[in-house]
Amino acid sequence: MGRHFEVRAASMAKTAAAKAKVYSKHSKEIYIVAKNGEPDPEMNAALKLCIDKAKANQVPAEVIKRAIEKAKGGAGEDYTSATYEGFGSGGGATIVIDCLTDNNNRTIADLRGAFNKSKAKIGVSGSVSFNYDSVGMLVIKFTDEDAMLEALLMADVDVKDVSVNDGEHMEISVSPQDLHKAKVAIDELIPDVTYEVLEQTMVTNDYVSIEGLDKELFERLLSLVEDIDDVQNVYHNVENL
Repeated sequence: MGRHFEVRAASMAKTAAAKAKVYSKHSKEIYIVAKNGEPDPEMNAALKLCIDKAKANQVPAEVIKRAIEKAKGGAGEDYTSATYEGFGSGGGATIVIDCLTDNNNRTIADLRGAFNKSKAKIGVSGSVSFNYDSVGMLVIKFTDEDAMLEALLMADVDVKDVSVNDGEHMEISVSPQDLHKAKVAIDELIPDVTYEVLEQTMVTNDYVSIEGLDKELFERLLSLVEDIDDVQNVYHNVENL
């Protein structure tokens, strides 16, 4: 699991300037959860978790507030979720793309354009995702694996893995449905903890390295896909980007 943090950190470093995209992603998630349930995070655990994830990604409080107020208004967009997957140009590179869209035809057209420009191929449902696991991921600065594991197990969290990377970053993976439960347990164990990662994500079972033109084309694919407004999350199995 440690490679996931390294790959994600490298990816975030390359896209750190795209704050507007990050804000939009979390704003959509908060809006949908607040609109479909109680718009009060104290009465809606799913909304509270969305807000916590947004804060972990440095989303301003005003952006979060606007999304909730928009949901309270009742009107607004109706988004549907869709997942697409595919293959890079040679080398075994794969990609999984989560979208929230109010126009499926526009979304698939934009994605096909990105894939065509990168000599990549969109696959059918399940052609790639079978080799990925859905997990709740938390990364904090903490090194006591035994204390962390005990706290999580006492909280009845389904723990997948706990590991320390670079001598200070602890990466904790849990079942997706236990992400909020894990956060509560960690908050109790480490008051005022700061989350470097707090998200539900997809982790590949097999990372690959690609070189030359295949790498250039896959980097182009990632860049084009991440620029699409309807794209929420992008997961891939390339470790040397």
